[in-house]
Amino acid sequence: MLKLLNKYADKLTRHGLCDPDAPLVGGLNAGILWNRPDPLCTELEKIIAGLNINSLIFARPREPFFSILNYHCHQNEVEFTPQDTETRTFLHAIPIARSTSVAEILPLLQNRKGCVVEGQGIITWGTVSPEQAFVVFSSIIFSAFVKFLVDYASDHHAGKVSTEAQHLLPQILTAYETFLPAPGTPELASGPYATEDAILAAMIQAGKATVDARMVDSFFGNISCFADQTIYISQTGSSLDELQDCIDACPLDNSASTGITASSELVAHRDIYRGGENRVILHGHPKFSVIMSMLCFEENCARRGQCHIKCDKPRFIEDIPIIPGEVGTGPRGLSNTLPPAIQGRRAAIVYGHGVFSGGKSDFRTAFATLAAVEDLCRAKYMQLISQPAKTGLRP
Repeated sequence: MLKLLNKYADKLTRHGLCDPDAPLVGGLNAGILWNRPDPLCTELEKIIAGLNINSLIFARPREPFFSILNYHCHQNEVEFTPQDTETRTFLHAIPIARSTSVAEILPLLQNRKGCVVEGQGIITWGTVSPEQAFVVFSSIIFSAFVKFLVDYASDHHAGKVSTEAQHLLPQILTAYETFLPAPGTPELASGPYATEDAILAAMIQAGKATVDARMVDSFFGNISCFADQTIYISQTGSSLDELQDCIDACPLDNSASTGITASSELVAHRDIYRGGENRVILHGHPKFSVIMSMLCFEENCARRGQCHIKCDKPRFIEDIPIIPGEVGTGPRGLSNTLPPAIQGRRAAIVYGHGVFSGGKSDFRTAFATLAAVEDLCRAKYMQLISQPAKTGLRP
């Protein structure tokens, strides 16, 4: 258990979410173990005892995420609700605590998978392993970051940016530069891949490169390769930087049951392959691509609030279409909206969800496209908020 606790404490640091020695990770074995001693452990153990859980993470995120979380705490009394897909399908809402007292936090964690503690950090839990707590921790940071910048751009357009947000923005953008890895293109295997082993190795390599480039958070994103009438695809719930033994081979003729554990977006991948020349697909959640997908300033839109499933207005970031679509295969699922949108294009962005990029022979093109789309969206965002606001600031 201690090895597992240390793994996720280290992962929080390697992913750029926390400074070294900040994560406090506890797990229930014969007793409760912690990755390191801390005076707060006694109080946190009372929270574990009050919930039917196996593990818990408490940590102060690094900047810019810590300041963003505190901003949301200042702007909201009880909770805040981002509108990205991760929040809609996974977090629902992010509750706010004002202290680490058990009396305050326990009721929040009985209804949610994690909470923000104003001025201190994030607490999350898992019922099976620390991995679940890590996923929630990472997702809260992602969603809080996206919400701040979406709200800022929307308020800027309307001329009602708060003075707190205006003062905070430069600090956030500067700190975000330190969060991003040094520029560079990873060395990825060239294709086409001759054997199944080569396909698996290339997928593992590309998945890790996508995480290292910080273009996907927690266990989101997926990756696939099509060869010999078989789709090799990451399993549902798998982490792109840990794909060893987490890739399913799914024949197009359904002669195997591997589709049961495959990514929930298997059908979308399948129809992309059926309709065009792509032989690999890489899906990440790069932050600015998600942010720009959620920005629309059309006034009096009858579909406002349902943009993620019902937007019928053609929208683009240069040549990249922005489309609606739910995870899965329902009437408004990605399996219906994504394949026609990406055919003949280098990528597509799903509203609030992320980028799907393709390659005709290997992941080098798909990765480069994913990175290029994110760079483009980041530049477009900076251009957007540099334009004069309609009116002045609000207090």
